[in-house]
Amino acid sequence: MQLAFNEAVEAWQAGEVPIGAVVECEGRVVASAHNQVETLQDPTAHAEMLAITQTAAALGGWRLEGCTLYVTKEPCPMCAGASVMSRLSRVIYGVGDSKMGFLGGASSTHLVPGLNHRVQVVAGVMQDQCKALLQAFFQARRAGESGWN
Repeated sequence: MQLAFNEAVEAWQAGEVPIGAVVECEGRVVASAHNQVETLQDPTAHAEMLAITQTAAALGGWRLEGCTLYVTKEPCPMCAGASVMSRLSRVIYGVGDSKMGFLGGASSTHLVPGLNHRVQVVAGVMQDQCKALLQAFFQARRAGESGWN
């Protein structure tokens, strides 16, 4: 999770919402990413989506069984769905999101009846640090320090 947190810091430095993600497979980091929505002007350029795409490319296939996604904030509906669709074994996240989190917060995509794949979810890893980073970013943004309009 520390590597994902480091990616989140890089996101902030790039003017992005500070969310970072890392994918580990068989004890080896195969992908790392941070949000690039503003940079790429792409609403799908979330840290999780970029890391999942990198992982599929690195492993040469889209079925990511045996892989774990570490992400600093609970995945949104899109990213939670991609976690299930890519067959990740686990998602471990830092801070939950009661409004837009879809792995236990606002909803639980991974527990929808009838799915042919179940993702194991672990919440709250480095929660305090991840929450503090996000809060500091949005406080700075409200104060006009982030460079966003």
